[in-house]
Amino acid sequence: MMKIEIDTHTHTLVSGHAYSTMKEMALAAEEKGLKGLAITDHAPDMPGSTNIFYFQNLQVVPRTRWGIELLLGAELNIRNETGEVDLPESVLRSLDITIASIHRPCYKGEPEKDKITGAYLRAMENPYIDIIGHPDDGRYPVDYEMLVKKAKEADTLLEVNNSSLRPGGFRENARENILEMLSFCKQYGAEVVLNTDSHVDATIADYSCVEGLIEKADFPEELIANTSLEKLKASLKRTKK
Repeated sequence: MMKIEIDTHTHTLVSGHAYSTMKEMALAAEEKGLKGLAITDHAPDMPGSTNIFYFQNLQVVPRTRWGIELLLGAELNIRNETGEVDLPESVLRSLDITIASIHRPCYKGEPEKDKITGAYLRAMENPYIDIIGHPDDGRYPVDYEMLVKKAKEADTLLEVNNSSLRPGGFRENARENILEMLSFCKQYGAEVVLNTDSHVDATIADYSCVEGLIEKADFPEELIANTSLEKLKASLKRTKK
């Protein structure tokens, strides 16, 4: 497996259904040899998560702790087919990184392919949405060619989520969907990030479920943005403005 220097999708206790503190997550990242860690707690629409004031106040947290560079942001909830998310642009602008995802408790539109695809496409037009999270869930079908072409055009990273492939996971047809997405990413030269979607410190930097798919897809390392911390930061849409 190629070296990944920064895990770009993790959650702390603040998300409401995760189990580790920011300190525990950073220490685990250091123990596993990472250079960076993105902490992307669930935005307010997720039941049990925190409120807008938490994200507004992240500026007080040091960005280097225990030898790990922290990117502090949010996993936003895409609310509907217009691509609306649950934090305002004034807050998104102040964060280091953002992921926009569709989650069952938060998405209010119909799970039809054209509408789900439209929701992702419109979300990617937001200048402060850096990554589309787990677009692999067959419960929310998407036109992967359109998704990838828009991601390339909009400088948005697409996520390959290790958690989607865990045994007993609830996302449907994730393996087949990731392979299809990777095929189009190769065709159009769109970048992806590999991440764990960790909700506990023990799973940080665990890519055991996705590494076989990357090999099966013969996916080029140059299209994986988080093989280097500096490469990842340079690949974020907000840094290209």
